[in-house]
Amino acid sequence: MKINEGGWDRVVRVVVGLALILAAALGYVGVWGYIGIVPLVTGIIGICPAYSLLGMSTCPMKSRQS
Repeated sequence: MKINEGGWDRVVRVVVGLALILAAALGYVGVWGYIGIVPLVTGIIGICPAYSLLGMSTCPMKSRQS
C-alpha cells in the first residue's frame, strides 16, 4: 500500500488519537474513547484504508522532472 496521508493529516490524526485515548484513560469519556487507537495508528503508518477505498489522498505528489 502507498502512503496516502499528508503531513498535516498525519499530525492531526496522531494528536486526536492520543487525546481520545488519554481522555478515556483518565475517565473523562467512556470506553469509546479508546477508538482513538484507529487515528493514532493510521497517522503513524501514513495509510488510511478509507482513503484507499474512496480513491483519496492528502499526500502531496512529487513532480518528476525529465
